[in-house]
Amino acid sequence: MELTKKQFDILSTLAMSKQSLTQRQLFELTGNSLGTINKTIKTLSELGYVEDGEITNLGINALEPYRVKKAIFIAAGFGTRLVPVTLNTPKPLVRVNGKRIIDTLIDACLDAGINDIYVVRGYLAEQFDQLLYKYPMIKFIENPSYNEANNISSAMTARYLMQNAYVLEADLLVLNPKIIRKYNYQSNVLGIWKDRTDDWCLTCDKDGFVDEERVGGINCHQMVGIYYFNSADGAKLSEHIKEAFLSPGGKERYWETVPNQVYKGEYKIEIIPCKDEDIVEIDTFRELKKIDKTYDV
Repeated sequence: MELTKKQFDILSTLAMSKQSLTQRQLFELTGNSLGTINKTIKTLSELGYVEDGEITNLGINALEPYRVKKAIFIAAGFGTRLVPVTLNTPKPLVRVNGKRIIDTLIDACLDAGINDIYVVRGYLAEQFDQLLYKYPMIKFIENPSYNEANNISSAMTARYLMQNAYVLEADLLVLNPKIIRKYNYQSNVLGIWKDRTDDWCLTCDKDGFVDEERVGGINCHQMVGIYYFNSADGAKLSEHIKEAFLSPGGKERYWETVPNQVYKGEYKIEIIPCKDEDIVEIDTFRELKKIDKTYDV
């Protein structure tokens, strides 16, 4: 049975809380009205998905189609703007306050029960082997074109894995691991609301789905490089990435422009709001020194 969005909100919240929740607590956590929660809980109880404020085994089974099955990390690039620290170390492996950047992402995925993890590597690829000591479950995907194409080349190598999967830029410092969710109702992307930004940003339609991707804007969401694709969109994207990559000028594209620009209108990608204090993209060595004073020598 396919869940409604309201049913999903309540079941996924109960599943992640791992304890009984009152309707008032569900109201605070989901944002749905008390009337909606009351009505939805009644339906879920009749279906056997909820009992005494807790999710049942039937409820867990109903969430299974929405469970994230895997995570793909795009980690092949040079990280040129972080020179000199990236001259000998790939950017995802740079340590910030003692912890590798990519570790914050992997740990967040593991906390959400996502154990099928792939890392697409290219620049100084052998250095990523060190991750296996802490994360023996990681599988590596080699990107032989990382030095002659944009990050769409990494998406090309992993395109058949994108169903029910997170696709993450591997150079993001996660400060709030809860932004990575075990269950997702539909394809989505994380975005930070900005009154004005010069960065890559997304505008949304009235229903909260991506309407346009561009560089710079006002009253928009600064794009965070963490996408989730459901089964149908992931299957479709695998073909679209290949078509875009092989098209004239396709090797110069960023991979996320494929669903947002090249095949605009064929995907419904929800923008999931997050905050500056949830995640940080360290773009320059100056920004790194501000966050970690050990580099300021």
